Amino acid sequence: MSPTFDYTSMGFITFDALCRPVTQIPPGGDTYFVEDFTLAVSGAAGSAVIVAAKHGLRARAVGGVGNDDMGDWVLMKLARFGIDITMMERCADFSTSSSLVTTRPDGARPALHKRGATDGFYITDAQVDDLLDTRILHVGGVGLMNRMDQGRTEEIMAEARRRGVITTLDVFASTPDDLPKVARLLPHTDYFLPSEEEARALSGLHDNHDLARFLIDRGASCVILTLGADGAFLQHRDGTSFHVPAFAVDVKCTCGCGDCFNGGFATGLIKGLPLRDCVQIAQASSAQNATGLGSQAGVRDYATTLAFIQSTSQR
Repeated sequence: MSPTFDYTSMGFITFDALCRPVTQIPPGGDTYFVEDFTLAVSGAAGSAVIVAAKHGLRARAVGGVGNDDMGDWVLMKLARFGIDITMMERCADFSTSSSLVTTRPDGARPALHKRGATDGFYITDAQVDDLLDTRILHVGGVGLMNRMDQGRTEEIMAEARRRGVITTLDVFASTPDDLPKVARLLPHTDYFLPSEEEARALSGLHDNHDLARFLIDRGASCVILTLGADGAFLQHRDGTSFHVPAFAVDVKCTCGCGDCFNGGFATGLIKGLPLRDCVQIAQASSAQNATGLGSQAGVRDYATTLAFIQSTSQR
């Protein structure tokens, strides 16, 4: 019997309020006017699952929200995209993880973040069979899932691999001190998808080949580094290695670009495409995201993503 879901995305799911352009915070009690303001579900798990759903995958979101207005809105928005939310937990004593994103004219997005229910959700033994009723398990936001990061995520990913579920992993890492909690997961990871900056922070290395080898040596089967305007670099344990350039677009906001990359990559895997094509779809998802304000704003559907690839030049 085939799994119920194509893509299950577990981890960091956040409520975002975004505005642009912002060049500085008003002094004192002053008010500045902005051109655009929007709300979005974002995060390493949230943006990824929305892109997957927009591309037509049978998608499920797994994480935590608070008993607050932001949590109500996140659940409503996920459901509106056709995403299964039955494993989204209302976490007592936690607010919904939320961000204020001040998008710069160049697309950079300094943010103020309130940690919340992503730290509080937990997958029990009784939920594991349901959780792993999927072709791909994506874990997004290691380092922000306080209860799950204490060993539970490792147990779940190991069981996923044992059952033949494809595992993909993204992180929130800023220092080498984060390496131990990530390293425990890498032996259970088919595809590790950090940003170049995150991989450098974990390893202390700089060259992309060295970064990938460092992570593969610690157990990852394949490492895909997102490089921003420089595209993406893939290194597989079997020796496969290539670079895919970024698409040339007018950038409005880069919030969630790496997370949308993850959802696009999963789309290619589910479609049974070669790895280079999977990365191409991931790059296109990231690039389309950058053309709108708020994570996934520029991503429409799979047909539009394919048309974007055909019609848009690469750097």
